[in-house]
Amino acid sequence: MKKLLYLISALILFLSPFLGEINLSLKNIFDSSSMSYTIFWDLRIPRVILAFFVGGILALGGLIFQIVFKNQLITPYTLGIASGTTLFTALAIVFFPFINMSISAIFGSILTIMILYFISKNMNNGSIAVSTNSILLTGIALSYFYASALMLVFYMSNLQENYSIVRFTLGSLDTVGYANSLIIFIVSVVFYLIINFYKKDIKLLLISNDTAFLKGLNVNKLNIILLVTISLCVGVSISFVGPIGFIGLVIPHIVKLIYKKSADKLFFPVFFYGGIFLVTSDLIARNLNTDSVLPIGVVTAFIGAPFFVYLLVKRKN
Repeated sequence: MKKLLYLISALILFLSPFLGEINLSLKNIFDSSSMSYTIFWDLRIPRVILAFFVGGILALGGLIFQIVFKNQLITPYTLGIASGTTLFTALAIVFFPFINMSISAIFGSILTIMILYFISKNMNNGSIAVSTNSILLTGIALSYFYASALMLVFYMSNLQENYSIVRFTLGSLDTVGYANSLIIFIVSVVFYLIINFYKKDIKLLLISNDTAFLKGLNVNKLNIILLVTISLCVGVSISFVGPIGFIGLVIPHIVKLIYKKSADKLFFPVFFYGGIFLVTSDLIARNLNTDSVLPIGVVTAFIGAPFFVYLLVKRKN
């Protein structure tokens, strides 16, 4: 089963650059003077790389968030981090065009996670362990606040700025060349190495925060490191592709169902299948024969939203 999934995933990665709205001439993809060469090497290959590593970051970030907050329904998106990065990116577009969108997105994500972190500490007398839905509801409330503020920014923006914000919020993997893909690749590698470095400590968190504390682990310090790291990486990702939801919720749960192992042993599968999920979603978006490419966030929402409802029903039962 697992080998078959890896084989199918490898096939998707291999075929994805060849499939799209424009049919490529296979014999011309190595001819630098042909249109097929430009489309294949300058547009589709960077797009697949960008999709794979963004998907990996979002999926692994979701898994770590679920471990830290002890809640299987929590992701950087359900906690309002995506809303925070979207709002601050919109503010940069309208009021501070001289500020790089990546900087504003990262600031929004860190500000949001720090607000949630300190709220969770106050709820639990200095501990970030959350065994109820309180922190989830706080994140949802914060998302509504950000959404209201975003509507105000829409109202104050001109037509061109309005269009830029809308396009950003729908999510897009459009990229030309390898600059953006290279940045995301570096961010994802650093992110994975940091998470893997704290693998043993994260394993203790899976047991309980009290057990980790008795083993000599500084739980609050580790949580801050993990949350800030995820927020930075998710913020960078969102600044390039927009808010693409549900990956951090769907993929960790599916991988757990397939592998049936402890979460500390699933870092690579979650990262890998998160990338495959986003590449597959993008492949669907690019091959629907519509007048324009369907925003990638729409595809992931169509898949992820029903799964989220399923998890809620299953959790209640």
